[in-house]
Amino acid sequence: MGTVATAGRPVPETLAWSRDLVEPALRDAVETLPETMRHIAGYHLGWWDADGRPTAGGGKALRPALTLLAAGAVGGTPSAAVPAAVAVELVHNFSLVHDDVMDGDQTRRHRPTVWHRFGTSAAILAGDALLALAFDVLASADHLATAQAAKILSHAVQELIEGQSADLAFEERMDVGLPECVDMAERKTGALLGCACALGAVFGHGTRGQVDHLRGFGERLGLAFQMVDDLLGIWGDPETTGKPVYADLQHRKKSLPVVAALVSGTPAAAELAALYRGDQPLSDAELRRAAELVDAAGGRAWTERRADDLLREALAHLSSAGSAPGPAAELDGLAQMATHRNR
Repeated sequence: MGTVATAGRPVPETLAWSRDLVEPALRDAVETLPETMRHIAGYHLGWWDADGRPTAGGGKALRPALTLLAAGAVGGTPSAAVPAAVAVELVHNFSLVHDDVMDGDQTRRHRPTVWHRFGTSAAILAGDALLALAFDVLASADHLATAQAAKILSHAVQELIEGQSADLAFEERMDVGLPECVDMAERKTGALLGCACALGAVFGHGTRGQVDHLRGFGERLGLAFQMVDDLLGIWGDPETTGKPVYADLQHRKKSLPVVAALVSGTPAAAELAALYRGDQPLSDAELRRAAELVDAAGGRAWTERRADDLLREALAHLSSAGSAPGPAAELDGLAQMATHRNR
């Protein structure tokens, strides 16, 4: 990940600052889980290996950083929003654990996924534990708006689940349209990033207008983030992404670039559809050909253009929120990083 300069800190420093604030509280929360669930959660979060030996790793922690900066953007104290940031990160990781089960993904962050290492049943239970813990952390926060925050988080979880349900349903269909695919991605990814920003604004005592605009910033950024994720799911470098090459094509996922290609009406779209209709695993040559066809049918270019458009829409919401200059510049920097990344 490259350094993106802002009027405040460079992006890596912003993320490190966020982790320093959030991780102790996240670890304290996970410590309250029953022993088996605590062990699996810590493994998934990259804190230790399957045998409990400490390791260095973990995800980007983008969502907690958005929450803390959103609190600062409306004039609040970022540290006061730590419980909200922890809750969002727990929900995000609940979704990752369950998504890996449903998608059959065997690798995440360069090592076996939870279900692949501990079994499907244990992974489902661990995801459930993380979700319950998120609401426990939020309910325990010393803040007047915890009830409002819980409703915002609950709505985001319901949207996320609906988006994942649609994503799974698409696997059984060849007639998926681009608008419904975009709607799925908005729910699956956009809702939680919007929630992260809205919760930060709530914990920072922002106005209703500020909460709405920062939610809009997060939702637009979340959809752009998903589009970039879908591009990486086809063309990302496995050494960088931690996932197998052509991972999404192996599963015949109806990701945004794929659907954009399938509905293009081009000869490449017809050939791609024939590959997707098959019921046998795609060979290495077929996977390479499928990636070429998505590109040839315009799926890659459409997704890249739409991600750029969404970034502009997100930044317009950020500007309309009347945010404090320092946090606003760092939110801008995170948005640029999230939409111009290689993992």
